[in-house]
Amino acid sequence: MNTLPHNRAGLGIAFITAGICAISINDMLIKQLSGGYPLHEIVFLRSSIGLMFSLGLLHMEGGWRILKTKTPGLHLIRGLLIVIANMSYFVALAAIPLADATALFFAAPLFITVLSIPILGEKVGAMRLSAVVVGFAGVVVMQRPWAASDTLDVSRLVLLLPVLGALAYALNQLMTRKLGVDSKASALAIYIQASFIAVSVGFYIVAGDGRFATENATAPVQFLLRAWVWPTPADWWVMIGMGVNAGIIGYCLSQAYRMADAATIAPFEYIGLPLAVFWGWLVFSDLPTWEVWAGIALILGAGLFVFLRERRKARIVARTTVMRR
Repeated sequence: MNTLPHNRAGLGIAFITAGICAISINDMLIKQLSGGYPLHEIVFLRSSIGLMFSLGLLHMEGGWRILKTKTPGLHLIRGLLIVIANMSYFVALAAIPLADATALFFAAPLFITVLSIPILGEKVGAMRLSAVVVGFAGVVVMQRPWAASDTLDVSRLVLLLPVLGALAYALNQLMTRKLGVDSKASALAIYIQASFIAVSVGFYIVAGDGRFATENATAPVQFLLRAWVWPTPADWWVMIGMGVNAGIIGYCLSQAYRMADAATIAPFEYIGLPLAVFWGWLVFSDLPTWEVWAGIALILGAGLFVFLRERRKARIVARTTVMRR
């Protein structure tokens, strides 16, 4: 009978940190390109290049044979979940500042902590659950429920898209933890890249000529449905960089959630919050509003509390184990 991979928290934390840094760069580049290219074209090019990178890692971890799986249906669901997560987030990214979208997406670690209880059977105490509630309060603050809809820069639906993406991402990562019992990180990354390619080709077949992107459409709709265009020489280098980056992201995230408990790894994803603020300020001259700052503070505070609580729990378990010997 298979069991979850041995819990190697240190390596898991290192992989999640590298993956989140790569994600922050990816998000910044996609926002830069969102005014001139359709999302499905960017995803296709990025994932095609990322797939080649992942195939190299596959060769290092055992070759083609490790792509064989006994659970193709679960891998298909996992791939669709990450596609939903990314598409929801990136569509919102075309209309709202990078820090705002990232902060809302950071409901994902909160979802992971809560959902790890029924899905993975992990134990999460009352104190950590209370911290999760505080984090979700931060998400609510960023939604500005007290504001009239006509005073918001974007529709409430657009503000909810990163939260939808966060839920899909959380479910994806919890499935990674389960599927990591029998699958290597490079194989998991290849399944993800293949899912992105398949969905983006489907978008091209249906909407690649731009027939649904009317002139009066909002920025998110334009980003999702505009016609494919041939990239400029300068943008080709950006696309190639994004492809390599995508391979790094897929491998690092898959490896992180294979190696350590989801509730332990999740808080380290908060590194993406200050990185998003930094890129938003440096590249787009955007700084968060007070609501976003307040939401970031609540989410970051909740995440740090969960992390410190986990460390304290680990020390107690370690001392108890030594005494029992």
